[in-house]
Amino acid sequence: MSNNRYSEEFRVEAIRRVVERGHSVAEVASRLGITTYSLYAWKKKYGPDSAEHQAKAAEQAEIRQLKKELKRVTEERDILKKAAAYFANQPE
Repeated sequence: MSNNRYSEEFRVEAIRRVVERGHSVAEVASRLGITTYSLYAWKKKYGPDSAEHQAKAAEQAEIRQLKKELKRVTEERDILKKAAAYFANQPE
């Protein structure tokens, strides 16, 4: 299924019915003819806590990037240590 089946305005309005008006997710989903899974996903993306989720996702992406960089730098350091030890034992 395409991601653009429903407009962003439609999605925000559906979430508004759940969050502001107090209707249940199942009730809103059945009225609008969508799945509860979609509504929960939209709530996560467009709901009141969406900024918090986006911040966590950004932090996790940064952590992954930093771990990758740390691994690369550690490998480079180990190679340089081995090279230094090799050349220190070489007679001139």
